Amino acid sequence: MKNFLSVFILALLCATTVFSQNKKEVLMTIEGKPVYASEFKRVYLKNLDLVQDESQKDIDGYLQLFIDYKLKIAEAQAQDLDEESLYKSEFSKYRDQLSRNYLFEDKITDELAKEAYERGKEEVNASHILIKVDYESVPRDTLVAYNKLNAIRERAVKGEDFTQLAKIYSEEPGAKESGGNLGYFSVFNMVYPFENAAYNTKVGEISKIIRTSFGYHILKVNDRRAKLPKIGVAHIMISDKKGARTFNPEERINEIYTMVKQGESFESLAQQFSDDKNSAVKGGKLSPFTKGDLRASEFENAAYDLKNSGDISKPVKTDFGWHIIRLDEKLPVETFEQQKETLEKKVTEGDRSKIVSNAINNKIKEKYGFKTGESFLPYFDTYVTDDVLKRKWVMSPIPSENEKTLFTIGGKKLGSTDFAKFIAGRQKTTRPYRQKEALLLDLYNEFETENLKDYFRENLEVENEDYAAILAEYRDGLLIFDVMNKNIWQKAKNDTVGVQEYYNKTKQNYQWKQRVDADIYSATSEMLAQQIQKMLSEGKTTEEIKAALNTENKVNVLVTPGIFEIEQHELPKGLEIKEGVSKVYPNSDSFVVVNIKTILAPSEKSLDDVKGKVLSNYQNDIETKWMQELRSKYKVEVDKKTLKRLKKELK
Repeated sequence: MKNFLSVFILALLCATTVFSQNKKEVLMTIEGKPVYASEFKRVYLKNLDLVQDESQKDIDGYLQLFIDYKLKIAEAQAQDLDEESLYKSEFSKYRDQLSRNYLFEDKITDELAKEAYERGKEEVNASHILIKVDYESVPRDTLVAYNKLNAIRERAVKGEDFTQLAKIYSEEPGAKESGGNLGYFSVFNMVYPFENAAYNTKVGEISKIIRTSFGYHILKVNDRRAKLPKIGVAHIMISDKKGARTFNPEERINEIYTMVKQGESFESLAQQFSDDKNSAVKGGKLSPFTKGDLRASEFENAAYDLKNSGDISKPVKTDFGWHIIRLDEKLPVETFEQQKETLEKKVTEGDRSKIVSNAINNKIKEKYGFKTGESFLPYFDTYVTDDVLKRKWVMSPIPSENEKTLFTIGGKKLGSTDFAKFIAGRQKTTRPYRQKEALLLDLYNEFETENLKDYFRENLEVENEDYAAILAEYRDGLLIFDVMNKNIWQKAKNDTVGVQEYYNKTKQNYQWKQRVDADIYSATSEMLAQQIQKMLSEGKTTEEIKAALNTENKVNVLVTPGIFEIEQHELPKGLEIKEGVSKVYPNSDSFVVVNIKTILAPSEKSLDDVKGKVLSNYQNDIETKWMQELRSKYKVEVDKKTLKRLKKELK
C-alpha cells in the first residue's frame, strides 16, 4: 500500500508539473517576448465560429490572425497607449465591474435580491413629511430637526390630518400643493431607508422617523396594490421625425388603422409599413414590458387599457410618432430565478451597495487578515487645512515621526502618506462639504474600501485563471481599439484628400443598379388593383385615385412614391421593368400596381452617395499596408514543435 501511494503521489506530481509546463509552453516570441500556447488555444477555441474566411479557420490560417492581433498590441504599447489616462480609466472601470462577479457572490446580496423580489410584487402609495437636515450633519447636530418632526409625528398619530400637516410643515419642494403625496411606487424607486419604511408600515399607519440623505422623514401608507404583470404587444409605428416624408404621418396611421379594422393582417401591415424596423420584421411584436419599462407613458397606458388578447388600440401619439397597439398576451409574474441576475445587479449598484460593500469589506478582511492601526483623525484634523473644503488643499510631506500605519491587509500596509495622497486626488471630485471632519470621515471610509478591493483584485488575478484570462482579453481589446482608432480610423476619417483619391481609383466598384422613379400602389384586393390600373391608364393622379377608392371609414389603397433600385424590397418580385403602368402583382396580403415614370440606367454612385462605404474600404486599405509595416518592424519567431503539438491537440 505504501509503495502504491508513493507511485500515485509521484504520478500526480509529474502530471501537475507537465500541466504547469504546458500552460507556460511558448508558442512564439515577438521581439523576444513570449506568447504562450495556452493563450492561443483559448482564443482560437473561443473565436473560431466568428471567423468568416474559411481559409483562416485552420490552425495555420488562424495563427496569422493571431500574430496580427499580437502585433497591434505590441504597437499600442510602443506608442504608450497603455499609459493614456482614458485607457487607464476605462480599464479600471471594467476591472471593477468584472471583479464584482467574484466579490458579490455572498449571502447578503442574495438576501437583498430576494427581499427586492418580494417587494416588487407590490406598489405602495404613501405620503411623507420631510424636515431637511444637512447631508453631512451627525445626529448630535440635528436634534432640533428631529424634535420638530417628532412633535409633528405625535400630532399625526393622535389623528390630525396628515395631508394638512404636510402642507404646513413639510420642507419638500411642492409639498404645499401635493400634501406630501408621492403616488404609487415600488422597489428601487426610492432611497433604501425610505423604501424600507414604506414596505414595513401598514396601510393607514405612520412610520417611525427615518433618516436619509435628504433629512428626517415620516410617512403614512395610504394604499397597497399588486404590481401589474408584464404584457406582450405588437405595434405598427409611423414616425413623425423623418424630414423627407412625402406623406402625412397622422393621415398614414389612420389609413392603416382603418385597414386593420377592415380585417387586413396586422403582421403584414407592420412588415410593410411600420417604421420600427426591429419589430416590423417580427410582425410588430415587442418584448414583454410592464409600466415604467418604456420611455413612453402614453404607449404604456394605451397598452394596459386593452383588456383581451387581440384587442387593438386607436392610433396613439408618443414622442416617437404614431402607434397602433395590439394586445397579444398577459404574462405570468416572473420567478425569482428569472429576475435574479437583474436584481443582484441593482442591489450592487444602488444605495443598497453600502450594505453589500460593508459585507464585502468584512469578507476580504477575514480572508486575508486585517489589522487596524492608529486612528487617523487626531493628526489629519490639523494636518489637512480647511482648503480641502474648497478642493484646493496641497499635500505637504508628513514628518517621519507622524508616519503611522493606519491598517494592514494581508502583507500590505497602508499609512498616513497613502491616505494623504488619496485625499489630495479625491478632493477635486467630492461633493461639496461644509465640515472638514465629516469630509475626512467619508474619505477615510472610501480609502479603506478602495484599498481592500484593490488588494482583493490584485490577488484574484493570480488566484483565478478565468478572471485573469477575461481581464487580459479586455486589456488587449482596449489597446487594439485605441491603436486602430489612432492609426487607421481617425487617420482615414481626417484624410479627405486621400478618401477622394481612393474613390477616384475605385469608383468602378460603386455602381447604381437599374432604378425606377415610380409610385407603388398597394390595394386590398385584386379587383381594386385592376381599377387602379385602369385609372392610371386614364391619366388619373394619385390624389384622384385615393379620393375615389378610399373613404373616411375604409382605406383600400396606400401609395408609396420614390426612386427604387431594381430588386429593392418595396418593389414586387418579378416586376417587369418598363415605363408605364405594370400588371397586378400579389405581395403578401395585398395586390400591387407600379406606375413607372422613368427608368434610370445603371450609373456610378457619387462620393456623397457612398461616402460611408468608401471610407470603410479606404480604412481597410490603410490597415493592410500598416500591417505589412508591423510585420517588417517586429521580429516574430514561431516554435514549430509547439505549433505541431497544438495542431495535433486541436485537430
